[in-house]
Amino acid sequence: MELELDAGLTIVTGETGAGKSIIMGALALLLGERADAKMVTDAGRKTVVEATFDVEGYNLAALMAEGDIEHDERECILRREVSANGRSRAFVNDTPVQLTFIRSLATRLVDIHSQHSNMLLSQPAYQLHVLDSLADNAGLIGEYADAYREYCARRHALDQLRASVAAARSEQDYLRFQLAQLETLDLKPGEAAELEAAHDRLANVEQLKEQLWEATSLLDGDGHSMLADLQTVASRLDAAAERLPEIADAGDRVRSAIIDLKDIAATASQLQDTLVHDPAELQRVEDRLAAIYSLQRRHNVADPDELVALRESLCARLQSIDHSDEQTAALEAEIFASRDALLIKATTLSCRRMRAAEALRDEMERQAATLAMPHLRFVIDFTTSDEPGPVGVDSVEFRFAFNKNQTPMPVGATASGGEISRVMLCVKTIVARSMQLPTIIFDEVDTGVSGDVAARIGEMMHDIAGHIQVLAITHLPQVAARGDHHWRVFKSDTEQGTVTAVETLDDEGHVLEVARMLAGHDVDAAAVANARSLINSKLDSK
Repeated sequence: MELELDAGLTIVTGETGAGKSIIMGALALLLGERADAKMVTDAGRKTVVEATFDVEGYNLAALMAEGDIEHDERECILRREVSANGRSRAFVNDTPVQLTFIRSLATRLVDIHSQHSNMLLSQPAYQLHVLDSLADNAGLIGEYADAYREYCARRHALDQLRASVAAARSEQDYLRFQLAQLETLDLKPGEAAELEAAHDRLANVEQLKEQLWEATSLLDGDGHSMLADLQTVASRLDAAAERLPEIADAGDRVRSAIIDLKDIAATASQLQDTLVHDPAELQRVEDRLAAIYSLQRRHNVADPDELVALRESLCARLQSIDHSDEQTAALEAEIFASRDALLIKATTLSCRRMRAAEALRDEMERQAATLAMPHLRFVIDFTTSDEPGPVGVDSVEFRFAFNKNQTPMPVGATASGGEISRVMLCVKTIVARSMQLPTIIFDEVDTGVSGDVAARIGEMMHDIAGHIQVLAITHLPQVAARGDHHWRVFKSDTEQGTVTAVETLDDEGHVLEVARMLAGHDVDAAAVANARSLINSKLDSK
């Protein structure tokens, strides 16, 4: 099925069970509702719902960038695909997206108003949203939200600082004790490795001296000398080189080796002289290492050099404690300044909301009188907090009195279902003039009314459609007569089963459908004439 909505008010009618709910189900799926395998009637194929929205002027660029979606300023395409196992995929402009993103986008594209959504009217957040819409507060709310996030971040940082300082102060004495031990040790980076090497040398002096003496003696001793033998080797090679040009430089190479070996022998002899058995120095090194290893075990670090880093860390923590009052005071000053700036924005929001509340009250009472609620009194109570919140300092409550001498009360405590529907329709009519939203859908919100009230509901929907695109599913001929366009939903039987179809009615079809809604299946000339009269009254009202 492929449907195209025109501007203005499109009416959707059909007998109960004809399949109007299928349209709403498809839209709900498209706008982020969970998928169900029951939606797929052919296990070999996918169920696909796709809609193209005209979004020119609706400022979606930032949201699209957030979702990394290619943005076309003129149109936006949403698509859901559901497979036979119930798994679904969502796409925006052919880019796969999460349902959370498509839900966020949906709130900027379609407002579905059903009998169930009437309960929104009792929710403080929705009431505040109505006032903000009328006051055109979107830009200011965005600025306030940014400032509020910064304010909260600073408060969180202050809480963390205070908690950290409190925890540190509770163990301050122990930290100072630990630092004192580490400062007394006064360990230098790499010192432990040097001490270990020194200990190894001091503990093996005799063995080292013996090894060096043997090496020196072999190289250049008083008796048989390796260096003397090598001198002989060099001489023999020189003699042979007179007849063997291939080894012409061999003697020189041996003499070069003799020079290196003499240097090695001299170095070994010098080291032998420097090695002295020193029990006192050995004890000092062992004591120093023992102190290092003791603190290493106490602080459970893998390397002695980590004690140096621990000492610096403890020093920094204690300095932070010592200067925590200054840090806390500085952060408190930042928070105080942020709060003042936030309250200035919140006060501006409050003033604009209060002005919008006065206008909404007057307009609501005027609109309600036309919907057979002549005695409606509408009061908007404001409660102001000293502390800024996510949307300002205001809490609001809509209170209604539907009868004379009645005390205004919250809508849920005083209104019938029909009254709530009519009040909500008044709200939608008023807010629609300031809404930046391509489409609003009314799903049988006129249930339970008739006569002049039904006619007035139709007029109000038509009035909203002068500002935004409206789709209205209805059973009331008075509402249907106000439509600029008319879809009739019906079922038909095929060889494959029963299917739902939608027919776009021309002017004559529109008249006949309204007549059917008036008279039932037996449409006669009187019903047709009555339908024409209803439709013409819409034209006359223009």
